[in-house]
Amino acid sequence: MTDEEESLVARTRLVLVTVLFCSFGYSVEGPDGAAIFKRSCSVCHHPESGTRAPSPAVLQEMTREIILRALEEGKMKTQGSLLTQAEREAVAAYLAKPAAATSKQASNFCSSPTPWLENHPGWNGWSPSPTNSRFQPGAVAGLDRKNVPRLKLRWAFGFPAASSMNSQPTIFAGHVFVGSEEGTVYSLDARTGCIDWTFKATTSVRAAVVIDPVTRMALFGDLGANVYAVDAASGRLVWKTHVDSHPTARITGSPSLVGARVYVPVSSGEEGSAADPHYACCTFRGNVVALEVPTGKELWKAYAIPGKPQRIGANAVGAAIWGPSGASVWSPPTADLKRQAIYVGTGNSYSDPPSPYSDAVVAFDMGTGRMLWSRQLTARDRWNIGCVVKENTNCPPEPGDDVDFGSPPILSSRGDGRNLLVIGQKSGVVHALDPDRKGVVVWQTRIGQGGPLGGIEWGGGAGPELAYFALSDWQDSKPEVGGGLFGLRIATGEKVWYAPPAKTA
Repeated sequence: MTDEEESLVARTRLVLVTVLFCSFGYSVEGPDGAAIFKRSCSVCHHPESGTRAPSPAVLQEMTREIILRALEEGKMKTQGSLLTQAEREAVAAYLAKPAAATSKQASNFCSSPTPWLENHPGWNGWSPSPTNSRFQPGAVAGLDRKNVPRLKLRWAFGFPAASSMNSQPTIFAGHVFVGSEEGTVYSLDARTGCIDWTFKATTSVRAAVVIDPVTRMALFGDLGANVYAVDAASGRLVWKTHVDSHPTARITGSPSLVGARVYVPVSSGEEGSAADPHYACCTFRGNVVALEVPTGKELWKAYAIPGKPQRIGANAVGAAIWGPSGASVWSPPTADLKRQAIYVGTGNSYSDPPSPYSDAVVAFDMGTGRMLWSRQLTARDRWNIGCVVKENTNCPPEPGDDVDFGSPPILSSRGDGRNLLVIGQKSGVVHALDPDRKGVVVWQTRIGQGGPLGGIEWGGGAGPELAYFALSDWQDSKPEVGGGLFGLRIATGEKVWYAPPAKTA
């Protein structure tokens, strides 16, 4: 075939392809971002959706890069995987604010390295104690009732290229360590807020950073299921370990540091994948991974659901149904040095069959990862995002209420030398379990109505006698429905006091 003939054939093929695309309603100019958003995204990104997903007006304040990163690497990676590359780019282009209007970079770098101040007051990670008590005496904090009202703003720090923040700041040795939605971890001078160093993770860092005082390393995880150790003084990467190969695995809870080991909770975004009726739901199992702090070497991995998922059938469009699945570990593990145990709260099941290990407190041997016991608090709570979309093919029949544990158990003393594990649930109930009797329920106190976005979501704190829990109960786009703070007696679960939320105009 001559060059002229080859050129004629190529042009003919191009014309035929163009005709076929136009015949089927496709545009050769590329996918329609507005149509894709309406079809695939608007069910959640709507002011009345009740999902807390940002509305289109909020999304339109973001840059194309932020939206695309969220779809490809961040918290929307699961949903983004259901779209082609061209479709993701079209959605980002449709929503995005012009880059010139949002082009901001961190610039407030310190003129000299921030000193490392030993024994400086601080708050290390999610909780300074591996018991997850999240309690700091006033004398340690340097605060009392008299000077709290006199507190005022010292400095503020804005996070470039981020639309929301989830990482709780860690204060250690005169530094503030915090992760961001777009994956940058910052070390700031606690006195001035200037930037000492930055480190770029693969994707969003949602949980708190933990500092190992022995090795002076900053430990944290990202939404790609990667765990990092960086030099806390310089931000230099020491090691990086990928702890779960499931494509939807992520780390949403802060690692727990105990000696030369760090215990990492692993959750997932597979609930979101189930919104696609053609997705084979579901195969992820929540787990805890123990790593060696100096090297990042995996010492053991323990699943909240012991048995591997099996194919149990097919849904209405022929996609495989797998189970049991779910029981994600969304929050930091709790360490019990006396019993050499690690405790975690687990999430709901994603699919049938219902698992006895979902919505439970599970105990693992600290040294080996062997499961010691499990205590389920809500049975048959099978739920995924397929339950709230129009094509609900992947929603289990008679689903649960999505009232999993989003926060960790607190290892507390009830005053007579015996311990209790106190944990709040999205059901609106606070539970106390006996760790010496395989999690037998000692008391239960309801403080709210509960629900998918209600109950107790973000954990509590516990002092010598009282445990403190904040209530959400945000329902149907009505944030005023619930709220407030409760003080419960640890020994009995008695409601000692309640502080209602402040009223707004």
